Order: sequence, then C-alpha cells, then structure tokens
Amino acid sequence: MKPYTFTLLLLLFFPGISSIYAQQVNTAPYTFNRKPLRQDVYAQLPLGSIRAKGWLLKQLELQKNGFTGHAEELYPEKEDLGENSDWLGGSGNSWEKVPYYVKGLVALAYTLDDNTLKQKAEKWIDYTLSHQQEDGLFGPAKMKDWWPRMPFMYALQSYYEATNDKRVIPFLARYFRYQLAHLDSLPLDSWGKSRAADNMEIVLWTYNKTGQPYLLELVKKLKSQAYPWIDIFNNNRFFYYGDDYQPKHMVNVAQALKFPAVYSQLNTADNDEMAMWKGIRYIQRDNGQPTGLGSGTEFMSGKSTVQGVETCTVVEWMQSLETAGRIIHDSQVGDDLEKVAFNALPAQFDRDLKTHSYYTLPNQIKAAEGHHGYNQDYANGLLLSPYSGFPCCRYNLHMGWPYFIKNSCLATPDGGLAINTYGPMEINAMVAQNVPVKIYEDTNYPFEEQIRFSFDLKRSVAFPLRIRIPAWCEKPEVMVNGKLMRGVTSAAIFTINRTWENNDKIVLNFPMSVSIKKQVNNAVSIERGPLVYALKIVQSVTNKKEFDVKGFHETEILPRSAWNFGLVLDKRNTADQFRFVSNAMPENPFIAEQSPVQLKVHAKQIPSWTLDYSGNAAMDVPYSRVSSREQTQEITLVPFGSQNIRISVFPTIGEPEFINKLFEDNFNNNSADRWVIYGGGWFCKDDAVHCASNDQNSSGGVGSKIIATGTDFSDFTYSARITVNAPGNAGLIFRVSGPAIGADAYRGYYVGLNPVTGLVELGKANGKQYKVIAAAPQDIKLNVAYRVTVKARGDHFTVFINDDTNPLINAADQDYKCGSIGLRAYNALATMDKVEIKAF
Repeated sequence: MKPYTFTLLLLLFFPGISSIYAQQVNTAPYTFNRKPLRQDVYAQLPLGSIRAKGWLLKQLELQKNGFTGHAEELYPEKEDLGENSDWLGGSGNSWEKVPYYVKGLVALAYTLDDNTLKQKAEKWIDYTLSHQQEDGLFGPAKMKDWWPRMPFMYALQSYYEATNDKRVIPFLARYFRYQLAHLDSLPLDSWGKSRAADNMEIVLWTYNKTGQPYLLELVKKLKSQAYPWIDIFNNNRFFYYGDDYQPKHMVNVAQALKFPAVYSQLNTADNDEMAMWKGIRYIQRDNGQPTGLGSGTEFMSGKSTVQGVETCTVVEWMQSLETAGRIIHDSQVGDDLEKVAFNALPAQFDRDLKTHSYYTLPNQIKAAEGHHGYNQDYANGLLLSPYSGFPCCRYNLHMGWPYFIKNSCLATPDGGLAINTYGPMEINAMVAQNVPVKIYEDTNYPFEEQIRFSFDLKRSVAFPLRIRIPAWCEKPEVMVNGKLMRGVTSAAIFTINRTWENNDKIVLNFPMSVSIKKQVNNAVSIERGPLVYALKIVQSVTNKKEFDVKGFHETEILPRSAWNFGLVLDKRNTADQFRFVSNAMPENPFIAEQSPVQLKVHAKQIPSWTLDYSGNAAMDVPYSRVSSREQTQEITLVPFGSQNIRISVFPTIGEPEFINKLFEDNFNNNSADRWVIYGGGWFCKDDAVHCASNDQNSSGGVGSKIIATGTDFSDFTYSARITVNAPGNAGLIFRVSGPAIGADAYRGYYVGLNPVTGLVELGKANGKQYKVIAAAPQDIKLNVAYRVTVKARGDHFTVFINDDTNPLINAADQDYKCGSIGLRAYNALATMDKVEIKAF
C-alpha cells in the first residue's frame, strides 16, 4: 500500500516573520508525521468526520441542552465567560476558564454540526485569530502565563480540522516563534511546566503542516523545561518534590500521561512511550480506583474507597489515552480509555448533563454538602451543581464525550483505518488514494456484545482495517460477510487487509463475562466487559437551590435503601454466582431505573459498616472477609455511571482472616502495598515510607495516617524506626478500628514523638477527639531516627526509646482491646521503616 503523498500547496507570508516559506501539506485531508518524526503514527480524522448515533448522540444532545449550551448564561461574569472577558478584549481575568470551555465547545459544535453552538465557538475563535499581537503572542496581553494558551491551541486545532480556516496555521506558527524566542527569559512554570505535553502536541501538529525545523527545536526546549515526567513515571517519583505539589496533583498526572508518547515521536531511539505504562502501573498500585483512574483530592491520595477523583482528572486522563492511541498501537490503550469513558465520565454528571460533581468516590452514599478532610476540601465538592467545587472542572468537562468520539477511529499512514474504541457512530473517511468511505457502526455497545459495521463505497478499494480486540473478552469473533476470521485473539489489534466492496459487512462478537477484581482491604469490584457495576440504591433527590438559569439546580442525593452490603461469594469467587439481566435499550442508558443491563447477586448487610464520624460519608470498606448474621438477600447491580451515589467496592461475607501473630515491613522495593492511606499522602523512597508534604513543609492539620488494615493484634510488642523531619509529631498507632480521614478519625492508641515540645506522648482517639494518657520528656531532634517500641498487655502499656530497657512511659487504659497497626503524622513530616509487631 503506498503512503499518502505530499505536495506543495501554497506559500504563506507570516507578518512579523522575515522569511517566506512553503507549507507542505497532504493531498488527503490527513497529515501524518514528517521525518525525522516516527513514521508509524496515526492521525485524527477531521473533526466532524465521525457522527454519534444512538445513546452516544443522546449524551451530546443532553450536553448541548445542558451545561455546554448554557455555559455562558451560567457563568456570565467578566472573570468567567462574560462579554467583558479578557479573551474578548475586556477587563476580566478568566485565565484558563475560556480556553477550557472553548476547547470542548468547538469539539461539541462540529461533532453535532450544530449552528447555534458553532456561532458561540466562532465568537471566541474569531476574536483570538484577529487580535494576535505583532510579535506573535495571542490571548490577553496582560496574561503572563504560558499555560492557558495551551488548551486554547487545542480549540484552534479542532476548529482548523472542521473548517480548514487558513488563518490558523500561520497564527500558530507566529506564536511558536514568539514562544521559542521568550522561553529562556520566561521559562515554563507551575501549570505550564506540568502540562507542557499539551503544548508539545500542537507544536508537532503544526510542524507536520509546515515542516519548519524551529518547531522541533521548540519541542526540545519545552521538554527540557517541563517536569521530568518520563523519569517520574518510570521510577514512581510523584512525591519526590517536597512542597511543590505539581507532580502529585492528579489532574497534572493525568494530563502528563501522554508526555512520554508525545515526545517519543521526536526521540525515536529511547522507546520513551513505555514510561506511560509504568506510570499507570504505579498509579494503580498505590492509588487505583475501580474505574481505571487514580484517586486525587486533589493530590494523589491512596486507594481507600472514600477518596475521590476530580472531573478534570477524568477528561484529562481520557485525552492522554486518546493521544497515546495514535502513537502506541496497543489494544490496552483503547481498553483503558473505554473503561474511563463508560464508567467514570457519566458518573461525574447528573442524568441530564446540567450539573457535575467536583469529586466522585468509588463508595459514595451521599451527594450532599459537607467536608471530608481532603487535601483540597470543598463543602460543595460532592454536591451536584453547575458550581460544584473549584471552578476548573465546570469549564474543562465539555471535551469529555466529543473528544472520545473524534478519537474513536483513526487514519493510518498506509491508507487504512484503525478502530480504537466502539460505540454507535457513523464514520466518514478517506482511504487508499483518497477514496471516500462511509462506515456505519450499529451497536448498543457497551450495553450489548455485538458490533455491526457496514460499508458504503462508490467503488471497490483495498485498504487495511485495524480492529481492537479487548483483553477482557475471552472468545472474540470477527466475521466478514458472514465468514469467521481466523487468528482473532484477545488483547490484540486484528488487521483485515482486503479489497472492500459496497455493502460489505463486519460483525464483531465480544462475549462479556463477569470478572471479580481485588480492591483495597481485600474487597472486590465487579466488572462485565468494559462496564464496572455498582449497587443499585433507591435515591432521595432534593433540589436545594434553583439558579438564575431556569432548570439548573444544586441537587442533594441521599440513600433511601440500605447500602452496607457484603457479597456472599464462595472462596472461588466464581463469576457464575452472578445472574445477568438484559432489559430494553433506553434512549439514555445511564439512568439506573431503566438500565439495559443489570447483575443480580446474593449479599448480606453488615450492620457495623456505617457512616463515618462526620456523617458525610461511609466508612471505608471493611477488610474482608466480614462476618454477618443478617439474612441473605438478592441485590441488584447497575453500571457505575448510571447513579450519583453508589457502592462499587464490596466486602465479601465470611470468617475474618487477619494477620495476628507476626507482621513485618521494611518497605523493600519501595512498596507499601499492605497499607491504606487515610488523609494526606504517603510514599516510599529508599526502602522507607514517608509522610508527604501537603502544606508548606507540613503534613497538614487534618493529620495523615497509613494503616495496615489486614492486621488485628491484641497483646504484642510493636516497634518501628521513626524520624521526624519537620515540626509536629509523628509515631505509631495501634489497636486501631474505624480509620477515616482526619487527625483523630480512628479509634485506638497513639505513641508520638514531638521534637518541638520535647515530649513522647501516649494518647487515644475516639473518632472525633484525642486525649493524652501519659507523656514524658525526651530529647527528640529533627532528622534523627529513633526506635520506638510499644508493649501492650491487656490494659497496660509501656513505651521504650532506642535500646533503653527502662520504659519511658508506663500507663494503663482499657478502652480498646485489639485492632490494626498504623503510622501517623500530625503537621510533621516523617520517615518510618523497620516496622515489626509480634504477638505475645
């Protein structure tokens, strides 16, 4: 198959640039990588080439009639999207808000081919294109920040793809010359330093349009000034930057996932794109959630079920995978993208796409006002509202569904197409030597197992079609015109290379089976195909406030049915214990009451699994197995994204099995996989565990705990080496139950070192309050390691420091008889290792 050829199309004169150069473009509507870039990279089809159908179209229509179509009414101030915005020459200061919004607005407008939305988008695009400064800078002149211009460049790219507006390429080229000339005097900083891959991606796209060598120099310059994401992902160094929170901010991390792949197009020798996979593996190990994302509230925050994910993280993670899918030809990219899109994305929105929730939790039994002790805590962060949480997400969320659709099918350099993700769509593309093809994708996937393609061609044409076969499907089938294809295997890209005729048909059968995934605290989540399932909860929905834009509310959702269920599964945890139910396909499948797919399974309530101490959230999922004397009953599970309150991580019912004789952890291989974080952040480095800085060289006033939840000790000797690295106190907790987010949000005992007061302290917490039992003076120095040992027998405790044989503290208390062990820091930063507990 011959690759597309390039030809000289026109000469462009760039004002402010002393040279005239030729722009070389593809005779086809697709521009692939020029040398020296990698030559196997796919290209997006022009925006509007892929039309949504069925349930996907419904999501776009809801978005048009909801938060996107009414955004400028909802946020009319000059600091937001108002007529006096600085992005329209006004006196406002809207920073990233306009670029985020326009990026998604352009994609939605041209995917829907909606004139009203196009007019809204063109207002912002036209003003920006016509008001570029002579030196090449664009956007508000007073805004001395590279970052907000990056998302606006995506809007310009999409607009060019949809309209072929000849102003866009020279506009970007002028700006990139300006940027290259000024990056040394005004280097990337903060958000721009974190999100440089966005900038790099558009620079490379412009290079492929123009062939100008200075653009490759600019990519190298941007890479050199960005955070070293390739190293961070390869070596799990998110927390290695102290008070600099940028590399552990989960939105940044999600956005940077594409960084290795983007740069690998230029640095073709080092296989840099593999760093993305290493990063994802570390994120999943330490912060993984059932939907395939890592927690972040807003910093990376561990695996507990009461930590959340931010809406920005969802859409940025998706876009990183969408970009990576053009560069890394691995079926896992599409698998991961579908998992996030079909589960996490709809869960962030209400059913009408008029509101969103800033944070969404794996186990969330309230969408209500209240604080949760997060690093960045917002009282309305779990409410459904056009104003939930910090303002970033209400502007950034608009790209989620449109970007998913426009990246579902890609053009390949050999004249073919690659199907990356599935859904009801209509694809209009050029193949081979610019032969138009229309492909109808008829399916209710992921709510059914079959996907049907039919081809509309004016003449026969030979081209390769690459089809992603999901890893979760054990027995996939591909049929072409009724003939079963051989060599189809799971977790692969299957290529059909043939001469295609009008009315040819492909049928994909992807049988879906239930799979049980291990989660935090030995609990489980349930998947079937690409969908994660959650408990169907009867909801009490209350509109607390109506805003000035009619039909838009602040909404509270509370449970009206039991939620504290454990699954009754035998020890084999076999999938045949689930009963699948298929219902009629509705217009909107993300409504639990009319869900087209359900799972039925036996369960028991767990009365001890309750709300946390604040009453705003559930306790973390209890460590499994959990005993229950309640009646066995059948419960219903529905897709994760079909409700705004949910239980998606379930304990299992049975006899508890805890470590209660001996537990040791030296954090070898820099892993703390047997521990669960409750508040703040913890990370491993140099075979020790460290409390991360969350607030100016401090763990923060909410306190930070990490618990070995699989332990249960009564009488014991417990020791660890503790180094307090910043003012505050840090030490051991034991006989712990009910850990939650908050300094005193646990029931149990604490022994801490305080170098500021010069005290070693024994105390206890009852979930809300902390009380000192005994304290003794001791010369505790910062940055010096001390071996702290606690001996507990019944209600009697002795505390030893280093090799002393005489106890520093000798005290008694009878409140707590047994429980888990853990480590705790309050305000202090600390390093802890050589943990050992042995029962008497």
